[in-house]
Amino acid sequence: MNTFNKNIQAYKKQLEKGDISAGYKGLMEFITDFKNQIKNENPTHTMSGQTHYGFMDITFFSFMPEVLKREKLKIVVIFNHAEFQFELWLCGQNKQIQQKYWELFRGSDWDKYNIPSKIDDRHSIVEHVLAKNPDFDDLTALGDQMSNDTAKFVEDIVKVFI
Repeated sequence: MNTFNKNIQAYKKQLEKGDISAGYKGLMEFITDFKNQIKNENPTHTMSGQTHYGFMDITFFSFMPEVLKREKLKIVVIFNHAEFQFELWLCGQNKQIQQKYWELFRGSDWDKYNIPSKIDDRHSIVEHVLAKNPDFDDLTALGDQMSNDTAKFVEDIVKVFI
């Protein structure tokens, strides 16, 4: 097992190469641009104020369509660094809301998306992989594909509540 100092030295070496810094910066810019795309395409959604950059584990932002906002639920767009994929999660605004709706979905025959088998340490009620190993060579196409899939996910979730 490496010491913290050895990990920091390895981190420093990688940063000196420049690829990681440039890749990370580009990824964060894409996520910000995607958040703006969602906001512009859905002006009635309440958007989270910030993008949470995390600890190179997950980076995310959230938004709430009006129907979900009334139920104290939100959609979270996540970049999972370890899995190198974008994900969509339906989440509650607190643990009680999360537990209530997870039990509701888990106890139903609804099977459009993944419902975790437990939520002990998880924050998601429903999950969907939006883009696995995304191709960043055509950011416009990637953003449009993700936007379309996000709209479908939101539509499917909202149907449960109307």
